[in-house]
Amino acid sequence: MPPKGSGKRKNNTVYSDDSPTPPVPTLAEQLSYLHNPRPFKNPNYTKNVNRRTKNLKAVLTQEREREKNERERRRQEREENMDVDGKQAEGVPPEEDMPTYASIEAPPSVHPQRRYCDITGLEGPYTDPATGLRYHDKSIYELIKGLSTTAAKEYLSARGVNPIVK
Repeated sequence: MPPKGSGKRKNNTVYSDDSPTPPVPTLAEQLSYLHNPRPFKNPNYTKNVNRRTKNLKAVLTQEREREKNERERRRQEREENMDVDGKQAEGVPPEEDMPTYASIEAPPSVHPQRRYCDITGLEGPYTDPATGLRYHDKSIYELIKGLSTTAAKEYLSARGVNPIVK
């Protein structure tokens, strides 16, 4: 048997302009979107060549500096609005510092604390009344019923609860 590709090749000729039959467009050319207009692109857009890219460290440093300047400006405004005796001037509302993604001074969450299974680490909506261990489903509950009191105490102490097993 002859090797692949050694047979006759098709003659890929390009028709000239004076040919009576026009070239047939390929399937890729037929399905191409290149000739369609792009309404989502702005035809008047020009790229700003003077714009520099910044790495993450530079962006975070700039954000911290901006927040620091903003806090300092607010502090100075508060001091200017104070009376001589140190009380807030009338008509000026007290400003609270708004927490940002970079600050850790945020108020406590209003959502209840999530409970997790002491055995699997999955969400544990159930609590064993005898041991106080939280569990995910009935298969874990069967495992908890078979635990010794020392093992149950170890699971509770790992969670940080005072292990009192009945």
